[in-house]
Amino acid sequence: MTKYQPLEESTSTTDGGGETSVKPSRSSWRLKAGFLGLTLFAALLAFAYMLPNIAMGVISPPPIQSANDLSKIVLDRNGKLLRSFTASDGRWRLPVSHTQVDERYLKMLINFEDRRFYKHAGVDLWALLRAATQLAQNGRIVSGASTLTMQVARLLTGEHKRTASGKLVQMVHALHLEKQYTKSEILDLYLRKAPFGGNIEGVRAASLAYFGKEPKRLSIGQAALLVALPQSPEVRRPDRNKNAAKRARNRVLDRAREAGVISKAQADRAKSESVPSFRQAFPKYAPHLSDAVLARNKSKIIHKLTIDREIQAAFETLARQHATARGKKLSAAILAIDHTTGETIAHVGSAGYLDQNRLGAIDMVEAVRSPGSTLKPLIYGLGFEAGFAHPETLIEDRRTRFGAYRPENFDQSYRGTVTIREALGHSLNVPAVRMLDAVGPVRLVSRLKKFGIAAQLPNDAKPSLAVALGGIGLRLRDLVSIYAGIANKGHYVHISHIAGEREQRFRSGKISEDENRQILSPLAAWYVSDILKDAPPPPNARAGRIAYKTGTSYGYRDALAVGFDGRYTIAVWIGRADATSTPGLIGRTAAAPMLFDAFSRISEHRTPLPQAPPSALRVSSGSSLPPPLKRFGSQASNNTQSLFIESPVLIAFPPDRAVMEVETAPGIESSKTGTGTGAGPIITEEMSPILLKAEGGTLPLTWLIDGKPVDKPTNRRQTIWHPVSRGFAKLTVIDAKGRADRVTIRIK
Repeated sequence: MTKYQPLEESTSTTDGGGETSVKPSRSSWRLKAGFLGLTLFAALLAFAYMLPNIAMGVISPPPIQSANDLSKIVLDRNGKLLRSFTASDGRWRLPVSHTQVDERYLKMLINFEDRRFYKHAGVDLWALLRAATQLAQNGRIVSGASTLTMQVARLLTGEHKRTASGKLVQMVHALHLEKQYTKSEILDLYLRKAPFGGNIEGVRAASLAYFGKEPKRLSIGQAALLVALPQSPEVRRPDRNKNAAKRARNRVLDRAREAGVISKAQADRAKSESVPSFRQAFPKYAPHLSDAVLARNKSKIIHKLTIDREIQAAFETLARQHATARGKKLSAAILAIDHTTGETIAHVGSAGYLDQNRLGAIDMVEAVRSPGSTLKPLIYGLGFEAGFAHPETLIEDRRTRFGAYRPENFDQSYRGTVTIREALGHSLNVPAVRMLDAVGPVRLVSRLKKFGIAAQLPNDAKPSLAVALGGIGLRLRDLVSIYAGIANKGHYVHISHIAGEREQRFRSGKISEDENRQILSPLAAWYVSDILKDAPPPPNARAGRIAYKTGTSYGYRDALAVGFDGRYTIAVWIGRADATSTPGLIGRTAAAPMLFDAFSRISEHRTPLPQAPPSALRVSSGSSLPPPLKRFGSQASNNTQSLFIESPVLIAFPPDRAVMEVETAPGIESSKTGTGTGAGPIITEEMSPILLKAEGGTLPLTWLIDGKPVDKPTNRRQTIWHPVSRGFAKLTVIDAKGRADRVTIRIK
């Protein structure tokens, strides 16, 4: 006899033997599932309240190392991100705390993931009960009971087992975390480790990758998307599945609206926001300096510099624009400091860090190059300091030989007698060499060394007069140091790019030591500044706002400009990183415009240059100067080699080591006859004459070729020489006072 069972509870079937079997109904499965769920809940309750210490003693705490393996970052003076690097496992995992994240994001995160986060001890028993009840009612898992702490435990271990044993281990790990860390610290661990697709981990990296902004000021829609992504980061990646990302974001918004975290109007507005369809590049400002900083301290995670990111970005654009306008392979560099503090404001090492055509990876701020004429202000400053001259002192700009060295002006013309103000303002070469001859090249290099600048000389040669025109190796940083010292009334300026270094130096007493070091006396520094502020500006630029000097290295390899106002000192360089010559590359036309553009971008207003010191001798002309300062040379030091008021005799043509191509014409040597049958007059070649010219000296002049007189002494500064053979010849000219000049030429 078959027992009756309600239809909704069971169904009957008859097997081949006539026996009736009862198949459990859906309701019976619900009862069994509910019973199992309640049993599991009771077990977990006992575990949570009665056996936590036992379980925590058996299962070790989760490893925290992966959360501390962070991307190293470089910040600017205001805490803005300049550069970031991937962690050791190749993931973008930037340091972040809950204080650096938008508050609305945190509220939506807690509401969506773990509403009782601040009330439970790592395991939410009420959530477990709810999950068990839903399992009993629906016969399937409707909602989980995983807390944020449990999610952090899973992220730290890298294991996500959905088995009962796996969940139990997560719970124990969560209890460990809650015992060791505060709620804020656990939340910070989640913000670091949450996955957002690909190699993006942590909310800060995700915010930068998907929105190009820090997570401090997210829109509501952006915050909701970042809440939704970690649940299924690969499926919902907006750069691969935009629709899935949008649906997940909207669910977060609906939940937030239902909980009263945001209003309906805010939710509707957030749903209308577009979802990003690609990942953005991480910031890469000041890459050369960032690389150098990390190389010096590889263990530090956060590096804060004195750089201003806004100015840095503007200068990087400026360098790229000017280099691009000049040629495909040219690069550019800019270094700007605040010389009142010594802090670096911008460091642009090239026109494009990743531009291989321009060798952009080379930091040209630190590269050793010829400074061209940019050392002339320091040379004259040393002369002012020694009492040799005044800006209105007269000096000779004439063709002059200093032993075997004969400098020439850039335009190969000479202006005669000029003031030192004119000589420096127009960057005349010969007067600068005259001044260095009086000051002494060794003294100049020694002053640089005392200032912490290790100048490089070719083949470790001794300093010579060629230093005045760029015959020495310096870095762009060295030039900034020199000009910053001049701008700072001659006092040494310690250049720093590490935030807080100045305060450390102040506490250690090094700041006061710096103030006692001088590159020039305050008076000499002001004289130089007063001259440089009147240097002719480039086209379309205002004069008198900054003091500046340009330089062009030998062979048109480097164009430079360095300048300062009352606060900032900036140096710019343009050229090829491989030191290849670029015809027409001149400091005045290539570098000076970039310098003036840089000053216009660093600040709209110029800080005035320092006022004249009380000891300054301000005169309108050299005639008002004391007699020793009226004309340069009368009070020079004993190091002087060639200081002439009357110009010495010099061979103006042909120049030394010239190769002269001389034409020939047939001639007859009638005084000689040949021998043998049919012999006649010997036919020879007659070479074209060469004009010999001299400058300076006291007439009459005597010309010698290989020690033999060309003609009688003459009261003219030129004569004609008829060469008789090809090869080398030594020309000598001697004036009435016995002064001589010599050159060697080759007749070809």
